[in-house]
Amino acid sequence: MFVIVGFLVSMACIFGVFIAHGGNIGVVLKALPFEMTTILGAALGAFLINNQMKVVKASFKGIAQCFKGSRYTKSRYLELLALQYDLLQKARKEGLMAIEQDVEAPHESPVFKKYATISADHHLVEFITDYLRMMVSGNLNAHEIEALMDAEIETHHQEAHAPVAAIGRLAGGLPAFGIVAAVLGVVNTMGSVGQPPAVLGAMIGSALVGTFLGILLAYGVFEPLGGLMEQRTAESAKEYECVKTTLLASMQGYAPATAIEFGRKVLYSDVRPSFTELESHVKGKK
Repeated sequence: MFVIVGFLVSMACIFGVFIAHGGNIGVVLKALPFEMTTILGAALGAFLINNQMKVVKASFKGIAQCFKGSRYTKSRYLELLALQYDLLQKARKEGLMAIEQDVEAPHESPVFKKYATISADHHLVEFITDYLRMMVSGNLNAHEIEALMDAEIETHHQEAHAPVAAIGRLAGGLPAFGIVAAVLGVVNTMGSVGQPPAVLGAMIGSALVGTFLGILLAYGVFEPLGGLMEQRTAESAKEYECVKTTLLASMQGYAPATAIEFGRKVLYSDVRPSFTELESHVKGKK
């Protein structure tokens, strides 16, 4: 919602001031289809050359998600912490082997089924169950598991950041493609040098629209979207850090209630549930 509002405010100010100062918006609108086709077509081609298909798909998906609200909300983190509490509490009362079936078949587990939001996230469920499986096997100590978690979180960060970097490179190239479109317009104008001044002026004006659009698309559209995607990437990493901190605290001997408190503390302040909120939620899920 705020993304759309931001675009509307930006465009209204840019074009509103242009019109208020006597600008002829008709010149811009007339050149718009041709210049946009040149700039965006060239940018798309370069984008495909510069990125693997998995990055291309992730970039388009990331841009689409920018127009939706963030899924990393307080309610989601309450679910995540409560799920971990239930699993660790079951392991504490009945032994680690008691959660083996939950770990091996999470989509059939009564514990995971209580938390539909988390269960629907395949990657997060896999992260949780993989390390619980290692805890059940008892072959690795806390330091070894922590190192492995750090390596996996870093890999996740690199994969999630690839589309952000791709959009950043795209934004950086758009002004140059705008100049390319403008130069082509000037070349076309020079080929019509015998035309009346009014005609030549309109052709030069159309050519300059290319430079304008390249800069506008770069710094008014794709650069802001890339920045928002980067923020969403940082949010996604927090989930994994929360799981890591909670499970490591459990491995070090802390009770489940204390372990999830460790996990709660690593969350961003605006979505971090309070101690009372978490306690009430955990009790309500029993």
